[in-house]
Amino acid sequence: MARELQLAGRRYWIISDPHGEGWKARVVELHEGGEADEIGIEASDQTRTAADDSAERKLRRLLRLPHD
Repeated sequence: MARELQLAGRRYWIISDPHGEGWKARVVELHEGGEADEIGIEASDQTRTAADDSAERKLRRLLRLPHD
């Protein structure tokens, strides 16, 4: 399962997987036609929600957008 975000006119997924004792989240950008690109953002934490939130904050910083 992935969290989908629409920021600055673009679509992103935050994809999380179990990693050791916690979770690792990564961000991919979705393009028209179904293509997706890894954008190099990863975050790890003890819970899936915390890892997802951390990855979203990193993406917003990269795009220089405020966190909701």
